[in-house]
Amino acid sequence: MSAREVVLRIRAPYMAYGLYETALLGILAGESGWATAARAIVDAAAPVPVTMFGARHVHPDVSARCEYAAIIGGCVASATQAGAALGGKAASGTMPHALMLLMGDTLDAARAFDAAMDADVPRVVLVDTFKDEAEEALRVAAALGERLWGIRLDTPSERGRVTPDLVKEVRARLDLAGHHRVKIFISGGIDLARVLLFKSQGAPVDGYGVGSAISGAPAIDFTADIKEIDGQPVAKRGRIPGLSDAPRLRPVALNG
Repeated sequence: MSAREVVLRIRAPYMAYGLYETALLGILAGESGWATAARAIVDAAAPVPVTMFGARHVHPDVSARCEYAAIIGGCVASATQAGAALGGKAASGTMPHALMLLMGDTLDAARAFDAAMDADVPRVVLVDTFKDEAEEALRVAAALGERLWGIRLDTPSERGRVTPDLVKEVRARLDLAGHHRVKIFISGGIDLARVLLFKSQGAPVDGYGVGSAISGAPAIDFTADIKEIDGQPVAKRGRIPGLSDAPRLRPVALNG
């Protein structure tokens, strides 16, 4: 949509829809902002897929809608089942740091995850919790073999975050050990600028997990105006009376 484009037109007695005006504007504003932010990151990352990790950054009452909007914006999936279901996707995530810490060792956690999860769940193992990321990646790859889909790098800012050089090193060490098929998924403060950085430096990233860069996107302002009453053009001062041209609108009839 472009600035000032009409995205919704309602023809009905005002009492039939006026109660919902604020809610409709909030839906359009919030979800358009999330979807727009997602689209910018998805376009920058292409052809590498982006998964929405932003549910933990917003109130649970709206988290599913936020994830749905991100999927509309181009994300391949979201982390919670509620948001994924709205977007017609399967939820997608990886092992949490909590599992690693509770198990006390990355390899023990990976083996427990592998034993417990259904066969169709990709085995993506975090490798930044206890030891050097490359070392942990090699341990896990050797132990899980062909069952390992990929590893996730989520190094916190306190230790310098995930960098293009780190991704390159982990990829090189995996390849040297014969684990060419193991993918590298990265997360942790990923935004548009960081995606462009990884891409410009040729970092071999196979997937991004993006959270607050989407969930924290500003809403896109919408306004609702009465433009006709009983067929007569009207408008408040500053607005042009009568229906604006809106060639992309499509009619939808609602009964009841």
